[in-house]
Amino acid sequence: MAQIDIYTTRYCPYCVRAKALLTRKGAAYTEIDVSGDADKRQEMIQRANGRMTVPQIFIGATHVGGSDELHALESAGKLDPLLAAGPAV
Repeated sequence: MAQIDIYTTRYCPYCVRAKALLTRKGAAYTEIDVSGDADKRQEMIQRANGRMTVPQIFIGATHVGGSDELHALESAGKLDPLLAAGPAV
């Protein structure tokens, strides 16, 4: 299964939705809480090409975007193949 990184903040309902979908899929992920951590937030912004909202989700080398984009992939039947892509650098 691909490496999954999800940048979140506390009390973010979109983060909760995204993590719930990944959990339902049986996908392990690394949660990176950027609440009050300027360095981690800057890392997220750089990786997400300037996007500053949370969550920001990365599956392997693919920047998925936020919760809405993650759910759109699921609806289109494209999330499972992305998750199964295997480890990426």
